[in-house]
Amino acid sequence: MASGKIRMGMIGGGKNAFIGAVHRIAAHIDGLIELSCGALSSNPETAKASGRDLFLPESRNYGSYKEMIETEARLPEDQRMHFVSIVTPNFAHFEPAMMALEHGFHVVIDKPITLSLEEAKKLEAKVQETGLLLCLTHTYSGYPMVKQARQMVKEGKFGKIRKVCVEYPQGWLSLPSEKEGNQQAAWRTDPAKSGKAGCMGDIGTHAAQLAEYISGLEITQLCADLNRVVEGRRLDDDGNILLKFNNGANGLLMASQIAAGEENALFIRVYGEKGGLEWHQEEPNTLKVKWLDAPSQLYRAGQGYLSSFAKHNCRTPAGHPEGYLEAFANIYRNFALTLNSRLNGTAPTAEMLDFPGAADGVRGMAFIENAVASGQSDQKWFDFKI
Repeated sequence: MASGKIRMGMIGGGKNAFIGAVHRIAAHIDGLIELSCGALSSNPETAKASGRDLFLPESRNYGSYKEMIETEARLPEDQRMHFVSIVTPNFAHFEPAMMALEHGFHVVIDKPITLSLEEAKKLEAKVQETGLLLCLTHTYSGYPMVKQARQMVKEGKFGKIRKVCVEYPQGWLSLPSEKEGNQQAAWRTDPAKSGKAGCMGDIGTHAAQLAEYISGLEITQLCADLNRVVEGRRLDDDGNILLKFNNGANGLLMASQIAAGEENALFIRVYGEKGGLEWHQEEPNTLKVKWLDAPSQLYRAGQGYLSSFAKHNCRTPAGHPEGYLEAFANIYRNFALTLNSRLNGTAPTAEMLDFPGAADGVRGMAFIENAVASGQSDQKWFDFKI
């Protein structure tokens, strides 16, 4: 039985870590979660200093994630953390997630889920074995108008889906920033820390997940062209992928971090027999709907005509912008509501259960590994293997 807020422990996300602060803001927005403990860096001194900056009790400000998980597991049930949030670089996802699950803790984890597909499958198996929750923070699926788009496709408004086009251009790696002291660039371009892919692992996975999430389809084949545009870079920083889906639809995915001048221009279009839709992450409150035999329509966040899934994830009246932090918070809120339902012995609603999980993580890692394999192959079409 839950009494009070859901208690969160955090691994990583200490001093100078951008994504750690984002996770904490998102977790706290709805007042359902509190940060109870942390091991906020792989460096014990930095971890402790970061915990003090966040006013963690000294007894629960840990120098390592192993110490945190083992100590929290020994605390009384009404005091220990309920779940751990893992916000480290990719290479440091698997071991703490597996250890947390083995000690009975639910897990929230930043994407991609692990460093390899093999690790992702092991985590999924552990989740199934333990019955614990695992939430993967694919942020963009948290936007209300993305959920509206998904529901309209699911209800058959556009007929059979025929084409899915998604692009995610950024420009922040147009120069060799990893050689100029940029820590965010350094680990993302390091195969030992990022994995087999650079751009495709970092943002291509978001694009692929969004394409499958909105369309309700699964990628079955791909033909990838991955590029290392900046001289000396060890991982891809740009790529184009042709896609085939399990209903016969085709599509394309472009992801680039060397598109100079772009900020975070994630953009998706989905076309069916009767019409289609488009959504821009930089204008997230608007969903454009196009019809074969009628004028286009603009759907807006906060309106009463939206689906229950979209309305469940809106916080403010129409015309009040909700953005990245709120979308991130929707992932945490739905996870927290589901966990709270479980702790109280009640059934979560379908709207609460609408957050990415271990299966999404496995498909994300499969996307990375298949895209890299396709990019290295002379074969035109490469089967999407899991």
